[in-house]
Amino acid sequence: MRTLRDINELRAMLREYRRQGQRIALVPTMGNLHAGHLALVATARQHADVVVSSLFVNPMQFGPGEDLDAYPRTFEADQAQLTEAGCHVLFAPTVSALYPNGLAAQTRVHVPVVGEGLCGGSRPGHFDGVSTVVSMLFHLVQPDVACFGEKDYQQLAVIRKLVADLHMPIEILGVPIVRAEDGLALSSRNGYLSAEERAQAPALYRTLCALREALGQGEPTEQVLQRGKAALYDAGFTPDYLELRDTALGPVTPSTHQAVLLAAAKLGPARLIDNISVQLPKAAQG
Repeated sequence: MRTLRDINELRAMLREYRRQGQRIALVPTMGNLHAGHLALVATARQHADVVVSSLFVNPMQFGPGEDLDAYPRTFEADQAQLTEAGCHVLFAPTVSALYPNGLAAQTRVHVPVVGEGLCGGSRPGHFDGVSTVVSMLFHLVQPDVACFGEKDYQQLAVIRKLVADLHMPIEILGVPIVRAEDGLALSSRNGYLSAEERAQAPALYRTLCALREALGQGEPTEQVLQRGKAALYDAGFTPDYLELRDTALGPVTPSTHQAVLLAAAKLGPARLIDNISVQLPKAAQG
């Protein structure tokens, strides 16, 4: 695996791969890698000849008071994991390389509608930061395919709309959530949890599973969601949101039968997010 920090070196290397007719995949990350990230690399390897992973803690997607400074940075361990996973190129630019004129003067990409509410409502400007840096990486790498985790369901929807609206010739692949044995969705931020909080954390997924069963049996949506929020408080969480949306993140209607249940909740210093698909019966709305 080659590790590059310079944009021109990256472009030159990828130009040669394309000249050889190689299909290129991109796996964007912020580092502190776990099995969920490696599943993205494995998927990328199945769909391309060359896998490029980026490692960049993007300051634009962190709001005031968020964990930019505390976000774990484990470059050497990440590098070793990517090598073992069969990644071909690691692109790890500096902040000044991607934002040479600073964040205030940087052109930003805004994706409307799907980026509103949910995490977009709780973290104003977050998805502008995501869509801007992902657009930049797409322009630099020019991948044929890019892989993103379904744990960040709204982010995946934002990126799919970005690619569709801007007519980018990139196939976006969503990769299923990778969970610990107790059901907790893997996340770099799980490392913020104390041992006691880590033992509590799987209650988020268990709650979603219980709510999915209730919704599938036709219980009124609002009643189920209120019960779910109460269950999360009882389990030690401070819920940020708990919502049922259609798979395109629009509102659920009487004709919606395939939906997604999305949650974000604080537990100690960590903000955890998760989602599961829900099959709704015809009489489930209410």
